[in-house]
Amino acid sequence: MEKNEKIFLAITAVIIVVMLCFVSLKTVNTRMESPFAGPEPGGVESPQDVPGEEEITEQNPETKPDEPKKKVYINVFFIGQNENKEEIYKAVKREYDKGVDGSQIKFAIKTLVAGPKPSELEKGVYSEIPSTTYVISVNEQPDRVTINLNSGFTSGGGTDSLYKRLYQLIKTAKNNTDKPIYLQINSKQADVIGGEGIMLTQPLTEDSLGG
Repeated sequence: MEKNEKIFLAITAVIIVVMLCFVSLKTVNTRMESPFAGPEPGGVESPQDVPGEEEITEQNPETKPDEPKKKVYINVFFIGQNENKEEIYKAVKREYDKGVDGSQIKFAIKTLVAGPKPSELEKGVYSEIPSTTYVISVNEQPDRVTINLNSGFTSGGGTDSLYKRLYQLIKTAKNNTDKPIYLQINSKQADVIGGEGIMLTQPLTEDSLGG
């Protein structure tokens, strides 16, 4: 083969290689620019290959951040004085925890019978309910609440003291339930209280003592 023919064939081969490279590059660019191009055979389609598709993070709608437990307070009625030094029934707030102390009315009656705290006594708050009193039961039913106390509730103190302790009980109970309230002493309905024979109408209201 002559020298010129060799040169011609070499140039032709180079031109063919260049053309093949150009065609190959154009094909690849066309696939990358097309929004409908699928993945290469055997490859994995990435999220960027699908226009308009967003990554979704699954969230549990029931999951809520921890919230501080809201405090609930009840009123228990002791006896104190107003700014004019007049004796009044004084509502004292106590923190109530349903999970620990049961129903609100049960907690209120137990707290009332337990009496004022030392810090409250220092402020002149006191109770006419005798220290010998204890709660036998507080029975809460759909149509009533029955408070059952021992006979310590009715002992000693005279008529004035009996009236005051009954009003403490009635005010505390009425403030912590909307149901009719009945009082028992040693598991018997209390229609007459104390040796003085105070008549008591039931269910309990602030009119149960006749004034």
